Amino acid sequence: MAVIKVNSSDVDLLARLLRAEAEGEGELGQLMVGNVGVNRILANCLDFKNIRTMRQMVFQSPGGYESVQKPYFYQRAREREKRLARRTINGERTHPATNALWFYRPTGACPATWWDQRNSGRYKAHCFFVPTRADCPRVF
Repeated sequence: MAVIKVNSSDVDLLARLLRAEAEGEGELGQLMVGNVGVNRILANCLDFKNIRTMRQMVFQSPGGYESVQKPYFYQRAREREKRLARRTINGERTHPATNALWFYRPTGACPATWWDQRNSGRYKAHCFFVPTRADCPRVF
């Protein structure tokens, strides 16, 4: 059962985001990007207050995704990524992105914190960061 309200165009939008942000990270990396996106919709805290829809989450500015500024993001969603998107929409969570609201690709090691958010771990090239339970209880 879905943990956020979506329609088929939302699934396509998330699928395109997964591919554009983490295709080189494989299925697990793409699932983690999906985790972060779904968490941002659920959160209603910190940088993500009043982000209630997939479209608001994907195109949030400032604070959104760099990939939406590149042509690759605008290619048609593929079935493989749609399946991954549905898995995250249905609540599948993958560590270290389980409760993460942010990720980025550093040039070196992951910092312990990023903008005062705790590092929850690294997967391949991306580091993931989580809020505190007190700041964002809805992502826990």
